Amino acid sequence: MDHKIENLTKEEAVYIGEKINEIVPREVDADEEEFVLKVENENSEIIGGCIAEVYEYHWSRLLLEYLWVNKDYRHQGIGSLIIREVERIAREKGCRVVTLGTASYMARPFYEKHGYTVFTSMKAANGYIDYSLVKYLDRDTPEYVPTDNSGIKYKISSGNDGDADVILNGIRTYSEAYEEKCERDDFCRKLVDKDGKFVAGVIANVNKGYEGFVTALFVEEPFRRQGLGTYLLQEVEKLAKENNTSVVLTSAGDWNVDFFKKNGYMLRGELKDVPKGHNCYELYKNI
Repeated sequence: MDHKIENLTKEEAVYIGEKINEIVPREVDADEEEFVLKVENENSEIIGGCIAEVYEYHWSRLLLEYLWVNKDYRHQGIGSLIIREVERIAREKGCRVVTLGTASYMARPFYEKHGYTVFTSMKAANGYIDYSLVKYLDRDTPEYVPTDNSGIKYKISSGNDGDADVILNGIRTYSEAYEEKCERDDFCRKLVDKDGKFVAGVIANVNKGYEGFVTALFVEEPFRRQGLGTYLLQEVEKLAKENNTSVVLTSAGDWNVDFFKKNGYMLRGELKDVPKGHNCYELYKNI
């Protein structure tokens, strides 16, 4: 190969994201935006909350990244209070869909009661099952009212970075009982030509003993169809094997999914009509 592999700089990682954004079909002109919601008790203590993101890739989608309720306040309708506010914000911002991820030891039935459906499921290395769920806000869905709805007395409001840390720590504490800690190895590499010019790059990571994930892969137009993308993909898979990882995951759209299929990746889920008029896929490859 005439190209040399080197570490990716932070600036080049940003560049890859920008170039992918140019390729991915758009729905809205709004920029990506993250927000935090918190629920406080009478003593202004955070007892629940969420972290969400809208307009990723300029899509009319809200991604509910994290939702947490303190164990002493569960089964009081606080989770439902958060979900309703998230969906209200999503509609206010013109989002058509809400997506989220959960696991079999977490809250899949809770989300299904609120009209969410599974579009991806996969058994994880820890023995539990990971799920991706979606709710199309433009479709009629009966509103779920909890049996115990006493949590509506609590205040829900916008939060900040400090509040987000409380939410993340709560989720981390809960998950530790089910998930073993594992080392994570980031793999951010680029290919350069003989003059040191960037021609391709990959952003990925490997959770040792669990799974690898390819977040972004980009090849400059003049260098496509020369096997450079495949080479970088194989480097990620090589690292995964070296770290006792049996599967590599990624996501794609109908505009680039064939590349991954040609490299041995299989579909594990399909998100229809996201972005509008297109489909997205979650893929895996056993290695």
